[in-house]
Amino acid sequence: MSVETDAVAGAQSQKDKLVDDIKSVMADAQELLNKARTSSAEGYSLVRTELEDRLGESIVRLQEVQEELKARARSAAKATDAYVHENPWKAIGYVALAGLIVGMLFSRTR
Repeated sequence: MSVETDAVAGAQSQKDKLVDDIKSVMADAQELLNKARTSSAEGYSLVRTELEDRLGESIVRLQEVQEELKARARSAAKATDAYVHENPWKAIGYVALAGLIVGMLFSRTR
């Protein structure tokens, strides 16, 4: 696999993990809220504490994913910068081609 393919697969994996984590937290919250409805004041306090703990864990996981995504974005920016410095005319050609394509697409919508 190429570096780009690995990066895309890694990003998809992180996205899938994040979605699974959010679904898990939502399911846990729903379960705990259902318990809270049928619990006494003491039970409610325990359920609330458990919910706060799980939400805290989820926030930590989200922050870890955010840091990973930031690191990948920085890496991609550095790689792009290096490519442009090494191949300035190719980069100009790609940008010109992209501009041409976008211009053609906009002219069709009018």
